[in-house]
Amino acid sequence: MKIALAQLNPTIGDLKNNAQQILTTAHQVATQGVKLLLTPELSLCGYPPRDLLLNAHFITEMEQTLHQLATELPPDLHVLIGLATPNPNFTVMGGKPLFNSIALLTAGKVQNIFHKRLLPTYDVFDENRYFTPGSEANYFTIDDIKVGLTVCEDLWNDEDFWGKRSYLVNPIAELAAHNIDLSVNLSASPYCVGKQQLRAAMLKHTAIKYDRAVLYVNQVGANDDLIFDGCSLGFDRSGELICRGESFDRDLIIVEFDEIKQDLKPGKIQPQPDCDDAEIWQALVLGVRDYISKCGFQKVILGLSGGIDSALVAAIAAAAVGADKVLGVLMPSTYSSSHSVTDAIAVAANLGINTETIPIGDLMQGFDGTLDPLFTGTEFGLAEENIQSRIRGTLLMSISNKFGHLLLSTGNKSEMAVGYCTLYGDMNGGLAVIADVPKMRVFSICKWLNRSREVIPHNIIIKPPSAELKPGQVDQDSLPPYEILDAILDAIVCEHQSPEQIIDRGYDPQVVEKITKLVKRAEFKRRQAPPGLKITDRAFGTGWRMPIAAK
Repeated sequence: MKIALAQLNPTIGDLKNNAQQILTTAHQVATQGVKLLLTPELSLCGYPPRDLLLNAHFITEMEQTLHQLATELPPDLHVLIGLATPNPNFTVMGGKPLFNSIALLTAGKVQNIFHKRLLPTYDVFDENRYFTPGSEANYFTIDDIKVGLTVCEDLWNDEDFWGKRSYLVNPIAELAAHNIDLSVNLSASPYCVGKQQLRAAMLKHTAIKYDRAVLYVNQVGANDDLIFDGCSLGFDRSGELICRGESFDRDLIIVEFDEIKQDLKPGKIQPQPDCDDAEIWQALVLGVRDYISKCGFQKVILGLSGGIDSALVAAIAAAAVGADKVLGVLMPSTYSSSHSVTDAIAVAANLGINTETIPIGDLMQGFDGTLDPLFTGTEFGLAEENIQSRIRGTLLMSISNKFGHLLLSTGNKSEMAVGYCTLYGDMNGGLAVIADVPKMRVFSICKWLNRSREVIPHNIIIKPPSAELKPGQVDQDSLPPYEILDAILDAIVCEHQSPEQIIDRGYDPQVVEKITKLVKRAEFKRRQAPPGLKITDRAFGTGWRMPIAAK
């Protein structure tokens, strides 16, 4: 039996075009003798649909689209499609009004509906807000082959692999008890660094433990802050990798299940990115490209400071939409060094992007003069420094507003963590491209980009980072070296460690105390930041839910 894994890129809520993606793929594989087509979790509406699910008419339209799609599919093809379906008993039995479901379509009809068993509520997930968990093991039969079906999280609860259980139920174990011949999992699993290797290890473990071949199809593309990497997988009963889809791109994988051997035959294995920097680069390029296209933008704009962060964002933008659709704006002030301008022009030349230069010295004097009656007798400080950033932010937003370009903000995760960013200044924008990329990783990716030719000018990489908001300023005037800062931030943000635990690891107590306070104090800024693309397992975004007013 031939099985196809459709690694699709749906747009949230776009039922018509998402259905067309499925339909086009179905007719394509039907000509190749495929019997079963797998599509990702919630493939009809896209994942995550969030509060669109609260709109009753959206659920009704989804059901209507599904039944129309059933009549247009090749009649002999079995297709698994993800969607949200009503829970008719929720007012009597309790729970939520919907199920996260998989529909089995064939012969022009919806033959069966299966429900996701395990609903995650950690990190970026909030499925208990909308869904009631299914209560039955999900399986069906095609040509005497019993296929066990799980949906994303259903696969992530094996105590032997994780060393614990997160849920009372283990759907995979239940399916094995029903003597299934093949296990398939339909997923929309968001990307973070290292996730591909983790998934592969988990699937390999599952195949070996239950002596069943397993197929895993994953959504690809980006929706708001979440990036989905695809990289669909298949393992045979012995745990050998038999197929792998493209990373960060649409793909269609066709494999064959041998009914006699009750196992999958070897198929095509696509290569993966060869290092973390390559993987993150592909993720960010995909994230920017999809955010721009799905939000209806054509071009992007960003401030080019001559620093490494804006240089990296410019490179990502050029790769995502094309250099001719990227505008870099230079806004030198009286405090800007000469190399800031020359380095910004150099990176623009290397990338082939257009630039405009708008000096802001006169604007700064105008602000100073206007505020002088109020500020007289006070000491020059952050308020005056930040005026530069806010002037630049206003200019960029004005250009964005005038021409309809998407403004990309350029702050990195280290800055966002400690608040070294200016509200209504450099934080302005519609998308924060590298807001989940720590400063040391920014350096690492830029060096990786330069592996075969100079993309990021060498001087940008080697010069001390500086906001240049006052004469001779460098970041290390008020922050520890970035290698130390990033390590402390990782312990605070990702590992949830207390200051005492971090100090026990050998870090300076005064530095740890300072950084901890900065992280807490900057929460109000992060709450007002544009969405940032998630590439680590703990980002300042959907999955970060810290209070602002707290002690």
